[in-house]
Amino acid sequence: MAISHKYRTFDQLLEDVTVDFSTYALEGMVEPQQLIKVATRVNYDLGLRIHRVKETVLDIEHSKAKLPSDFAYLNYAFCCNSYTVSSTMPSGTTVDTTYTKYVPDPGDPKQCVTPTDCKDVCVVQTCPTTENGKTTYKEHIVVQFVGAEQYRTYTDYYPLRITNSNKVLCDCPNVNIQSMHIAEVKDNFLLTNFEKGHVYISYQGAMEDDEGNLLVLDHPYCNEYYEYALKERILENMVFAGENVTQQLGYIQGKLRASRNNALGFINTPDFEEMRKIWEVNRKAQYHNYYNMFKSHPVLGG
Repeated sequence: MAISHKYRTFDQLLEDVTVDFSTYALEGMVEPQQLIKVATRVNYDLGLRIHRVKETVLDIEHSKAKLPSDFAYLNYAFCCNSYTVSSTMPSGTTVDTTYTKYVPDPGDPKQCVTPTDCKDVCVVQTCPTTENGKTTYKEHIVVQFVGAEQYRTYTDYYPLRITNSNKVLCDCPNVNIQSMHIAEVKDNFLLTNFEKGHVYISYQGAMEDDEGNLLVLDHPYCNEYYEYALKERILENMVFAGENVTQQLGYIQGKLRASRNNALGFINTPDFEEMRKIWEVNRKAQYHNYYNMFKSHPVLGG
């Protein structure tokens, strides 16, 4: 998803904290596993707008599929029908950057560059054709890497109607679309009215990179909030261990309150509003492509 947010890993955040608390780190007072929970709480405090857009294909068995462990909210979804299996990415395709972030930058968008890296699921387009100076892309293709150099290529899609759920964003196109295929999000599962199949989902997921490392927002107005939150927990642990750091803890807690106010205040600034607008523009572009998929494919019961 093209958005102006920048991220850094938890390890990079922890490195900055331990530079300031180097003595405590040498004494073994810095516990990364505890501090990860603190950073996760700060991510939650800063809100949905810093979640990452992720995607996957769910295998429906007995009318249900377990949602990803980091699933927060659904952006949109559609049914995938039959697929073929190959050892490489499908040739004659190019990256659709509206959908996916997993594939490399294709460079010149006028060129047709078949992606070479798809670590989970990516959406590509068949190579464009140009007629009378107008370039058109024929269709979207969902590609799923299933391991051992095997790729599933889905080419038949059907709309999916999602019944109301607090885990579905209010502007999700699946809420209003007409389809005989119906699903709901409930208790960390996607429940469907069909027994077996495959469903592509785009969702708001956890703040992690492709290796599973926790990510935190990297912005001058937010960095101090993360750092002082971690420092507070380190000093609290030291107090519980009998160390006399009450004065330092009081100082850090004052800094933490101020930095939290600054970070939350940033969310309401014009700069952040511009980020939100960019996010909305990209969301609308995704939804536009979602509907276009069903203009060019037969729709069963749609």
